[in-house]
Amino acid sequence: MTTFDKVCLTEYSHGAGCGCKIAPSVLETILHTTNRATLFPNLLVGNQTNDDAAVYQLDEKTALIATTDFFAPVVDDAFNYGRIAAANAISDVYAMGGTPLLAIALLGWPVNQLPAALAQQVLEGARAICAEAGIPLAGGHSIDTPEPLFGLSVNGMVAVDHLKKNNTAQEGDLLLLTKPIGVGILTTAQKRKVLLAEHEQLALQQMTQLNKIGSKLGSVKGVHALTDVTGFGLLGHLIEMAEGSHLSCTINYSQIPVIKPALDYLQQRIVPDATYRNWNSYSSKVGFESGVNVQEAFHLLPDPQTNGGLLIAVHPEAVQEVRAIMKEEGIVNVDQPFGTFVSKGDKTIIVKQ
Repeated sequence: MTTFDKVCLTEYSHGAGCGCKIAPSVLETILHTTNRATLFPNLLVGNQTNDDAAVYQLDEKTALIATTDFFAPVVDDAFNYGRIAAANAISDVYAMGGTPLLAIALLGWPVNQLPAALAQQVLEGARAICAEAGIPLAGGHSIDTPEPLFGLSVNGMVAVDHLKKNNTAQEGDLLLLTKPIGVGILTTAQKRKVLLAEHEQLALQQMTQLNKIGSKLGSVKGVHALTDVTGFGLLGHLIEMAEGSHLSCTINYSQIPVIKPALDYLQQRIVPDATYRNWNSYSSKVGFESGVNVQEAFHLLPDPQTNGGLLIAVHPEAVQEVRAIMKEEGIVNVDQPFGTFVSKGDKTIIVKQ
């Protein structure tokens, strides 16, 4: 056994995975600018919207996707930390309907506190996921930081007519999600050292599962909008999709796919701090109808996900095509629509039983 086998990386981080994201309300202040934006005609997606990646048109048919994502450790094992962070960063390319091309590593490491050999294992984990995605980890940059940080900068390609955005949902579209929510609760349970071994594997499997299905969804014309669910939770990313599309959305709470063990940990009052930050940012935009377990929904809907599933706004006539693609990708038990986009109302999200 090496000297660092007993190191618990989450003890060196103030947050877990995408739960480290800055609160939406604070981020809005940071990104605000009074400078007049320079126009770039080939920039199809930039920072004027809340989309997952930047997209730049190269020619009549092809566009380049560029994105970056990094965070503090969400698990204790260095190799798995690298795998999760890499899968999460690559997901943004899939969320645009694209195919990844190459990745560059971003590493912050407290070199006086943690062995360099652990950082090497983080990179090995990232290489494993990049290999699974069929892309090289082609370089990177590292600095000495107070806590471990790791992620990737990823480039991808997409056919212009396959590009999916998060602000193009249409009234009447149905909602699908490719992974259940609740992983933020599980990772918080791990940080508090109460997560059962079988649930640790469940969380790891979900967080390292590539969202490759996004590349196939790009070719489905009935998929009108697409995004991945990460640090702002299902609620936050759905609000971004609805507001960007100038719509509201009605969701059926009982039909939302949920990691069942997460509910048991909720009973133990295990909730990520980021859940409360997310809720404080979005609560005024949400309405609940009678019959909904509001206390439970309050903890689940804003639960920060790390490499969560793809949130799909799809025309009703294309739902079966999407479900068939999900089946081909081995995505099961989460293929039932759980919401509908409706005309803009007083509340952005209406939660029904």
